[in-house]
Amino acid sequence: MSTVQLCRWTIGFVWIYHGLATKLLSTAPIEYYLSSQLGFSEAGTLWFMNICGVYELAFGIGFIYFYRKRLVIVFNILTMMLLIAMVAFLDARFLIEGFNPVSTNIPLPIIHS
Repeated sequence: MSTVQLCRWTIGFVWIYHGLATKLLSTAPIEYYLSSQLGFSEAGTLWFMNICGVYELAFGIGFIYFYRKRLVIVFNILTMMLLIAMVAFLDARFLIEGFNPVSTNIPLPIIHS
């Protein structure tokens, strides 16, 4: 497998995994907490997480298929950076926890370059 293909599948897998494992198949406590900080009710927070999970799953699949499109690449990079900013705004403590958004979101756009 070429380096480009390895990066393509890795980035797509990360999006798919985060959509499925932390939002659709189960509710990750940190994901729930951060989403609840947006001011939704409990039901609203779960609904929001499901919508985000579906989006992440769809974007991961779309990324695998359309990884050469400049718009997809730019959207991937901007979204990763936006997610870091969101965590910093909602609860900056999570930027220094293990497996935090800094350690997961910054490498993905870099390996795509």
